[in-house]
Amino acid sequence: MRIRVLQALICGLAFALPASAIELPRSGNVSRPRLAAPKPRPGVMHLARQAFECARSRAEVLRPVLTVIDYSLPSTEPRLWVIDMLSEQVMFHELVAHGRNSGEGLARSFSNIVGSKQTSIGLFRAEETYEGRHGYSLRMSGLEDGVNDNARDRAIVIHGADYVSRSFISRHGRLGRSWGCPALRREVSRSVIDTIKDGGAVFAYYPDEDWLNDSKYLRCDTSSF
Repeated sequence: MRIRVLQALICGLAFALPASAIELPRSGNVSRPRLAAPKPRPGVMHLARQAFECARSRAEVLRPVLTVIDYSLPSTEPRLWVIDMLSEQVMFHELVAHGRNSGEGLARSFSNIVGSKQTSIGLFRAEETYEGRHGYSLRMSGLEDGVNDNARDRAIVIHGADYVSRSFISRHGRLGRSWGCPALRREVSRSVIDTIKDGGAVFAYYPDEDWLNDSKYLRCDTSSF
């Protein structure tokens, strides 16, 4: 009787999870399936990889770590991934805030202008860390002319914030918003920063037609650099 109940429970779990979410064991030493780490949507990941490989070929990013932010998703969903590009493993999948003047729950407008309090898209390089008004933070350099190259002048940094949490979402129906920074949960911000600092790539996506058509990192035509 106990064996039948156990079999029923296992079958129920298999039907409750999509096939793509289960990795089958490769040897007899593993006794149960393991949930696969979620990854960015294939189209977004394809563009992020193109930009990363282009920048790596020009030694503009120095570490095999790629952070992908998909700003086409609402702030209530985890939309930041940190990926080890050597192993193809997702190391973090996290909530991330956008700028207060970019939209409410969804980011809809983006800017490279100092004082705009909007998010910037495009490819960035993660730089040095520092202790600032938000605590342990990470400066970024925008690599795309006219798109995000004012990031340092705008103080667009990665930092932790109390308004990035599930409890904030429960109260307000969305995350809080920054002045343009990709703010993270305080509980993970230091770990994420230490993983990507000193030369990692940060790819911030939104389906902006002008940027998608004009970004030199999405075509890697060396004559455009």
